[in-house]
Amino acid sequence: MTFTPNPEYLVQVSHLKQYFPVNTGFLRTTLLKAVDDVSFDIRKGETLGLVGESGCGKTTVGRTMLHLYHPTGGEIWFDGKKIEGKETLREYRRRAQMVFQDPYSSLNPRMTVADIVAEPIDVHNLCPNKKAREDRVRELMSLVGLNTEHATRYAHEFSGGQRQRIGIARALASEPEFIVCDEPVSALDVSIQAQVINMLEDLQRQLELTYLFIAHDISVVKHISSRIAVMYLGHMMELAPANELTRHPLHPYTVSLMSAVPIPDPRESRKQQRIVLQGDVPSPLKVPSGCPFRTRCDRATAACAESCPAMREAAPGHFVACHNV
Repeated sequence: MTFTPNPEYLVQVSHLKQYFPVNTGFLRTTLLKAVDDVSFDIRKGETLGLVGESGCGKTTVGRTMLHLYHPTGGEIWFDGKKIEGKETLREYRRRAQMVFQDPYSSLNPRMTVADIVAEPIDVHNLCPNKKAREDRVRELMSLVGLNTEHATRYAHEFSGGQRQRIGIARALASEPEFIVCDEPVSALDVSIQAQVINMLEDLQRQLELTYLFIAHDISVVKHISSRIAVMYLGHMMELAPANELTRHPLHPYTVSLMSAVPIPDPRESRKQQRIVLQGDVPSPLKVPSGCPFRTRCDRATAACAESCPAMREAAPGHFVACHNV
């Protein structure tokens, strides 16, 4: 089937696959299907939240979208152009950036903050001279709430929240339109998380940015996202507007995730029924046949073992991959 780009969307991912060969014995390798046939679109100025448990492939989706990993299969379209070839990729990498999860390991300890922030500027030749470069670095530091006098300091002299702001300033340096936020607040204190989330929202409005926001915490994702996608074992389980998904989840896995979200009202919390999934998450090297969730699902039937359900629209804008919705 030929993919047709839609000008309404800034980013379109079609049947994305990312497989890694894993050594499983003497001269034997097995493919680990980290991302298996994932498709979604992101509108201009929108935030798409991507949630799921550890190891489900969320980060791999983000990194593969930016070609930090070369995709095993599928297509990535950006602003109506398919990402392929060196020329397209170079322009794409200027217009699409990433904020990494760990602010401690994602910054070079041998570089000053000014050099870290200015690295994309140097790579893409965005400033004509040294003076313009220095002015741009100061502007970016002010934009993310950092003291411009600290530009000559090194990353280890800053707190975790400040380091993440440095990472955000670096991502903004190339004037991108799309940013993959890979769990940008999971390593931070709760009070700092709120500051960083609010700053990302302010930057989105100010600079007309589009986000893919990857996280574990559904409450955080609901706050910042327009729509939410749920992943499990490399597959997309459900995709819907944020309020619709949190109020009316359709997939059994999403229902279980939502039942685990704490409710601040004690009376409502006592009424909530916690759904505990049976069994353990299967090994990604031995994903069950058919639906990957069937071994832990109370709705599983014979059809679930025979074929993997395709994403279908169960309600307007609400997509789910399940045979028994």
